[in-house]
Amino acid sequence: MSEQLAGRDLAWLERRRAELFGLISQVGDFRRGALNAVRRKCGKANCACAQPGHRGHGPQYNLTRRIGGKTVNVHLKPGPELEKARREVTEHQRFAALGEEVSQVSEAICAARPAAGQAAPPPAGGERGGSRRGSRRSPPPR
Repeated sequence: MSEQLAGRDLAWLERRRAELFGLISQVGDFRRGALNAVRRKCGKANCACAQPGHRGHGPQYNLTRRIGGKTVNVHLKPGPELEKARREVTEHQRFAALGEEVSQVSEAICAARPAAGQAAPPPAGGERGGSRRGSRRSPPPR
């Protein structure tokens, strides 16, 4: 559980989870992957790119992602195609970050919510000191 969630009460955590679900519902079209700008040498001996210190042709843009255990590159043209892919990759990053936060908040909710018939757990921040009288376990269910 993250430090910023420690000590939050159950009602606050449930409100935050509902807010996050609302934000997830607003995420636009997305796709996984990473955008890369690459430069290449064409291999022609008389081309400027063959000269020492030349950066090569480009940049050329690739959308790289893993599909079925293999890395797949999609070449993108600068302009609307590249900008669309950039927005979609950014939306996926946003979606993934929201999903991670939902998981953290849900774990905090699980830790804060008492089991049926039990009192709420002690506040986060460490173990309770004192005697072990109140920590007797109930017998296992039959």
